[in-house]
Amino acid sequence: MPSSTVTVRPAPAFVADLACVVLFAVVGRLSHHEAADPLGVATTAWPFLAGLVLAWLAGRLWRAPARVVPAGVVAWAGTLVLGMLLRAVSGQGVQVAFVVVAAVVLAVLLLGWRSLVAAVAGRRLRRAGSGSPSS
Repeated sequence: MPSSTVTVRPAPAFVADLACVVLFAVVGRLSHHEAADPLGVATTAWPFLAGLVLAWLAGRLWRAPARVVPAGVVAWAGTLVLGMLLRAVSGQGVQVAFVVVAAVVLAVLLLGWRSLVAAVAGRRLRRAGSGSPSS
């Protein structure tokens, strides 16, 4: 089980998740021809960042932050669902198309970096097990 051998400290994993959410907000704003200035990005990102923080706390993701399951799934679901709820109660738009795009993009980002870490760890494990430096 390669993911169990992955050692990623919680702080860098949390920063990676934060960076994914900020990237999501920046790209979203740019794709709608909106300014990607710090205030605009903060306005777009804050509900999702709050959702991410709550997901980290509720899921105690610091225990195994690089695992796709459950950490990545909890981070993704919490960020998406809580972020959308916070957007709705704060008067920001929550159109169905936006929810679908956000779900896909956040999944690619939040599950993606964890999948890459697991793949690299698995490759290292296979390499170490074969005794061959090239693989």
